[in-house]
Amino acid sequence: MARMPSAERRTQLVEAAIRAMTRDGVARTTTRSICAEAGVSLSVFHYCFDSKQALLEAAIETITGNYVARVKSAVEPRATLRETVRAGLQTYWDHVTAHPGEHMLTYDLTQYALREPGFEHLARAQYAQYVASAAVLIDQVRSVLGVEPRVPVEVLARYLAAAIDGLTLQYLVLKDEQVAESHLDMMADQLAALIGG
Repeated sequence: MARMPSAERRTQLVEAAIRAMTRDGVARTTTRSICAEAGVSLSVFHYCFDSKQALLEAAIETITGNYVARVKSAVEPRATLRETVRAGLQTYWDHVTAHPGEHMLTYDLTQYALREPGFEHLARAQYAQYVASAAVLIDQVRSVLGVEPRVPVEVLARYLAAAIDGLTLQYLVLKDEQVAESHLDMMADQLAALIGG
């Protein structure tokens, strides 16, 4: 096995964990199966992470960070505030429809953390990260367009995180793209009104 800096090994293990958990579910994914997926020994896992809990936290951060980076890259000034917001929502949504398994994993991680003693804080941290990420995106829209939100960014961020979370779960259950798109339009209307009219 080639020597690799620990940061790269951590990334390798996190990516392997995401693949394995997306395929097999969180409860059925073990540290051994993650190591097999990554092609490394169990000792490498223990060198990089103190526990499965630490790995799950890194996986949640990675998944959410990837979503945020993707949407941030799409936040460019459009003709209107509403169009700018809608384009950002669409970028996220394109990932949902292209990779539903990864989005199902986020709900699996939440349920696992809530049911597993000692892991509850991971679910709270996951949702705190959703709100923080939404705040970053709202602030970027505000900055790009030079508008001041009508309501506090924290309030908008909680609304956006809750709305996206609910819409994503609904889509994963119903697979109704037409309904999802109409809800995204409604969400863009509401956010544009709340951000700056």
